[in-house]
Amino acid sequence: MEIIFESREPWLERLRGFAVRRVRQATRPLDWLAPRARVQMSDVPGARDGIDKRCQVELTAEGAGTVVVTSITRDWGSALQSALSRAIRALLRKLQPARTSNRNRAITHQR
Repeated sequence: MEIIFESREPWLERLRGFAVRRVRQATRPLDWLAPRARVQMSDVPGARDGIDKRCQVELTAEGAGTVVVTSITRDWGSALQSALSRAIRALLRKLQPARTSNRNRAITHQR
């Protein structure tokens, strides 16, 4: 698995190890898809002059395409966890075959 960590702020490099370990742990069940992950972290101006933590996770897998999810919270851990869990769920949804609702199915009667 290829994991790319990006940040504009040099002091965020200290989060690289944490982010890579967390992504690897969360995507371990998806290894058969040969996924690639890109994690981007940055500070964004928040409400009332606060600084919020922004984490964007991009997952790419064979046969499923690419999923990009962004999360903005007050701390790095929850921003990463939120974006990562939502991205994994979205990727798994893309892999599931299309479901048709019961209303769309043709009803046939045999006598």
